[in-house]
Amino acid sequence: MAFHNDLGAKGEQIAVDFLIKKGYKILEKNYRYRKAELDIIAQKESILAIIEVKTRSAGFLEGLEQTIGKRKILLLTTAADFYVQERDLDVDVRFDVILIILKGDAVSIEHWEDAFYHF
Repeated sequence: MAFHNDLGAKGEQIAVDFLIKKGYKILEKNYRYRKAELDIIAQKESILAIIEVKTRSAGFLEGLEQTIGKRKILLLTTAADFYVQERDLDVDVRFDVILIILKGDAVSIEHWEDAFYHF
């Protein structure tokens, strides 16, 4: 597996552990719909959180708005809409971003709730 795939998988697991500690129930990981992949689908009370995970090494820190553009947001929202309709869920949907920065053994986690409103 390529380094960026290993890094991404490690970051997603760190994000899952982080969310569980914050009281979220993980419903799906790497859910695919057409060309979209939802990294994590989690629920906390009546909120369904669709979480995009970005994992970076300390030397590679572009802005999130550069990595999640309008096209990506459209793909993610379409996939989330399908997921909710397919399961006939009665929930509020929120799109979050978790940024994992790895530097050696040090891990930094930033969690932006309703992140798409910040772009």
